[in-house]
Amino acid sequence: MIAEQVRTHRPATPEEVCDLVAEAGAHARHTEIIGGGTKRAIGTMDRVDQVISTQRLDRIIDYSPEELVLTVQTGVRLADLERLTAAKGQMLAFEPPSWTRLLSAYGEPTIGGVLAANLSGPRRIRAGAARDHLLGFDAVSGRGEMFKAGGRVVKNVTGYDLMKLMAGSWGTLAVLTQVTIKVLPAPRTEMTLLLFGLPDVRAAEAMAAAMNGPFEVTGAAHLPAHAAQARPLKADMPVTALRLEGFEASVQARAEALVVMLKPFGRIDQLEAEHSREFWGQVREVDAFAGDPRPLWRLSLPPASGWKAPHGLPGDALYDWAGGLAWLLTEEPAAKVRAVTRALGGHALCLRGAAAFGAREGPLGALQGRVKDAFDPLGVLNPGRMEDPA
Repeated sequence: MIAEQVRTHRPATPEEVCDLVAEAGAHARHTEIIGGGTKRAIGTMDRVDQVISTQRLDRIIDYSPEELVLTVQTGVRLADLERLTAAKGQMLAFEPPSWTRLLSAYGEPTIGGVLAANLSGPRRIRAGAARDHLLGFDAVSGRGEMFKAGGRVVKNVTGYDLMKLMAGSWGTLAVLTQVTIKVLPAPRTEMTLLLFGLPDVRAAEAMAAAMNGPFEVTGAAHLPAHAAQARPLKADMPVTALRLEGFEASVQARAEALVVMLKPFGRIDQLEAEHSREFWGQVREVDAFAGDPRPLWRLSLPPASGWKAPHGLPGDALYDWAGGLAWLLTEEPAAKVRAVTRALGGHALCLRGAAAFGAREGPLGALQGRVKDAFDPLGVLNPGRMEDPA
């Protein structure tokens, strides 16, 4: 918890950010970096002497709908970007979640925070992760130096792909001040097919069959009984959902073909566009687990075997990304959760109730330390954020 006397700086220009970070390095001031502050509960933080908020870096630098490119400062609110792109019939295709209700958080998520945490929603299985849509950025390193990488087109990387490095670094390497992201046309309509009563293993088979077919599924989730009881479905049995998006005629034709393929899996219903959007919004925000006091884990796993981790850990699960993402409520020890997940070729992040990232271990942990030393040798930025004790 940050003490009240810790000062929060709200720089209005990248140059002001650079001055603050350079001064922090010169005076050994540990500094927390935040956007809207909605993800502050994730991960431990060493004592900090000051906070730098990017909220005043809120300018839209350039939006070229015809080129599908958007350049903004990182304090721009996610909701404002979604409204801006929607007005042009476009979208942030990685479908970023906010998790404000899930984390009981206040404030508004910013695009910088979304990218720093590499947050992606259900469409990740088709459109890729947040990092795949980051074309370029400007930032201030922990050395107090301004630098930039990437540009305005996809194929512009030579040498190290710093976009992939910064996305998911949780503000521990640099302060992002400006980003250029790829946007895509929004689908004209959508439809969701629902299967009922499938056990987790059978649901995984259905989702795999749908994803491997020519149906262009853009969302595949399985809600076991506990999760399916929540709104908007309020179902009394497990529900498996498959989303189709695009032009109306195309969606209808693909839905008809998918229904034929799915017949061996049992009864099939459908959600039309409005209810489909509501349903996937609930999946994206994991609303079924909001308010539950148990520790909440986000397990990234190979889709075909994603169900195995929750089956080895008592609790309640919800599966997204065709089984590649398992949300798990469990009171099992953190070490066991991480061990089970690691044995299946995945990794675990705890959003509440335990250390978020786990201790650095092995060659990967050593590499993470070297990267941190290269960008922030004095340990100024978000100290301890991704360095949970063993």
